[in-house]
Amino acid sequence: MTDQITLQAALNGGRTHPSVPHTPEELAVEARAAVDAGATSLHLHPYDEHGRETLTPGPCAAALHAVRSTCPGIPISLSTSADIEPDPEQRYELISAWTELPDLVTANQGERGIHELCELLTERDIGIEAGLLSLKDARIFVESGIAPQCVRAMVEPLDSNPDDAVAHAEAIERTLNEAEIDLEQVHHGDGIASWAVNRRAVARGHAIRTGLEDTTVLPDGHAASGNGELVDAATSLLAENETQD
Repeated sequence: MTDQITLQAALNGGRTHPSVPHTPEELAVEARAAVDAGATSLHLHPYDEHGRETLTPGPCAAALHAVRSTCPGIPISLSTSADIEPDPEQRYELISAWTELPDLVTANQGERGIHELCELLTERDIGIEAGLLSLKDARIFVESGIAPQCVRAMVEPLDSNPDDAVAHAEAIERTLNEAEIDLEQVHHGDGIASWAVNRRAVARGHAIRTGLEDTTVLPDGHAASGNGELVDAATSLLAENETQD
């Protein structure tokens, strides 16, 4: 893989799999495996003592500390998804109370209160990964004018059919290009379709993301043992593209 292309590993989210990490210690182990396999960036969701995803300052700080200790120098992204905290005011308050800050966060552009949250993130010097889960999200993002505040755009169609997911990613990319938004794009999808999205993105010179949050299966459909094996497969995609070039 090249130094110019980001390969982000999304370690957990709400996915069900034996290797999905929840505790800080588990996150550190899976993070190290992903980095050893070639990940240059990490995305993770902290969990509380009740086994729920959380934006609460304590668990977020513990997760960040554990992963940073194991993977020094690797940028870490947290989620701000409304799936974790649906009340935009409560989400804002929780993130404003963070004591240890991530390098980046994903901010899904179709969610209520996201632009106010982006202002807070900018004030706190936290990099913004604009989450574009749909063409509608991409259009909202373009119209909002907040692209200059962001580090990258996350092109993440959720279609289960690979062909539909690729077409959706293409439409989102076209919307960004027509608006002359030149942020780094990180493309990924859901389940087996994620690999089709990844493959198209690599061929077009874009960054990609994989990991147990996105898929539990390898490109051939076989179950992955964990984040390390998924990142290794993504690294192979990047290497194959370099050989073709």
